[in-house]
Amino acid sequence: MNSVLTPTIQRYFKPQEVNGKGRFDVCATNGHGHSPATDRAVLLLGFDWGTNKSCLKAAYGEQRELATDHVIPTIVGYAKDGVVDSLLPDNASVLFGETAIRQRLHLNLVQPMVDGVIKDAAAARDYARYLRSLMDTSAGTEVRAVIGTPANASTTDRESIREAVAGLFDRVILIPEPFLAALGFRDEARLNDPDYVDPVRNSLFVDIGGGTTDLCLVQGYFPTPEEQISLPFAGDKVDALLHAAIRKTYPDCELTTFKIRELKERNSFVGTPPGPVIGSVMVNGKVRKIDLTESLAHACGALLEQILARVKQLISKASPDSVGELLQNIILTGGGSRIRGLDTELQRLLAAEGYEQPCVRRTGDRYQEFVALGALKAARQARENQWQQVIK
Repeated sequence: MNSVLTPTIQRYFKPQEVNGKGRFDVCATNGHGHSPATDRAVLLLGFDWGTNKSCLKAAYGEQRELATDHVIPTIVGYAKDGVVDSLLPDNASVLFGETAIRQRLHLNLVQPMVDGVIKDAAAARDYARYLRSLMDTSAGTEVRAVIGTPANASTTDRESIREAVAGLFDRVILIPEPFLAALGFRDEARLNDPDYVDPVRNSLFVDIGGGTTDLCLVQGYFPTPEEQISLPFAGDKVDALLHAAIRKTYPDCELTTFKIRELKERNSFVGTPPGPVIGSVMVNGKVRKIDLTESLAHACGALLEQILARVKQLISKASPDSVGELLQNIILTGGGSRIRGLDTELQRLLAAEGYEQPCVRRTGDRYQEFVALGALKAARQARENQWQQVIK
């Protein structure tokens, strides 16, 4: 199967193909949610398959109402041997998402994805089948999915995604996540507003997920491989550094991955904290307060260093005529964008190195949905010959 990084797709995303309303002129369906070739009902799906959380947004054709809208932890739980009958919901042998996390005492938890790519094909297939079951479709409905991938995902990694969804989705297109995040963050209703800065026109997107941090130059067309970077240093690596630091300082604290993630998400920061960062943990059945200030500063600071280096690398690849505007539009998204002070510290460091008036901002509280929303927009805009059939 062909990669999405083809001249066809690149031409499709060129800015001259955008009409006056900021939308591409072609669409995969006839506008009413039916394939022009078969007249079957077509459900278009935007799918952000994340390492820790996944987001689904689906609709029929151009209909504004979403038929599916979910954010689900990317986790599969298999019942442990010997679990008492009827202990698990519906006596299930496999559970997913939040339900699996709640029942983890009685399950073997498996992450289908690690560092942004499929590592357990069987669990990935089970998870994809579960997600498909959440879509209430009538018999004969064709499901077409645009699926986000890490920037510059390998041919092998893309093929693993196709194999996981084969027979569940009828056709797919794979597109880099930071590019989809830019499409999702774009507000088409404001394109005629002279004060609105269009993120698709000229920006640098940094999508900080659980497994990877993906960076991309977004300049009105589909990015080339040289304009994308996928860094296997993201939320999970911050968790690992934080966990190691806590174990070193408090060797009697045995904390789970879920507790470490909770401490990070509640307290993470870069730069100078307003005061000591104190977390509450359970040790031998007793609540204990631990000082997380230095541990978090080290773990989150390491992520900031990695992002800074890659942002500078992509800035150097932009054309001289575009750099001035580009520096005004550096956008952080994904779960890692919530680290307190990450935007202001990155901006400060860039300015300290002499970059001209950089402006770094975050996509805000809706960060979880922008990749999937952008994928749904791309699905609505894709040409018929850009869809790849996936048959099991």
